[in-house]
Amino acid sequence: MSTDRISVMVTSGNREQLQMAAMVASVGAVSGSDVTVFLSMNALKFFIKDSEQNAPAEGEMGKLMEEKNAPNFKELFSQAVEYGDAKIFPCSMAVDILEVKQEELEDFVSEPLGLTAFLGDASEGQVWHF
Repeated sequence: MSTDRISVMVTSGNREQLQMAAMVASVGAVSGSDVTVFLSMNALKFFIKDSEQNAPAEGEMGKLMEEKNAPNFKELFSQAVEYGDAKIFPCSMAVDILEVKQEELEDFVSEPLGLTAFLGDASEGQVWHF
């Protein structure tokens, strides 16, 4: 990869977008890049433990991923942290609005981070938005 820093902002609540963000994060992390993921807006609710909500498919690919049992985006994000040392942060504003406590989030999700801090970290390297 041309840079060793990848920043991924995830705001979509659609399965395809969440899946692609997870793929970028996991491949980047296991390839040795410094990966930071920022979860906000419609994406954050899917990272609450024991949530029954499934990300809706936006198109045919999302439906096919489910039918063919593609690895779930949360599984890929978890692997990015475990095997590649990626960092996944929830947006502090979204956490406040949704009134989510840290212990309610998936174990691989770090402490909340503000947008200003994320943007400062993302100023060098690749930036992806899903």
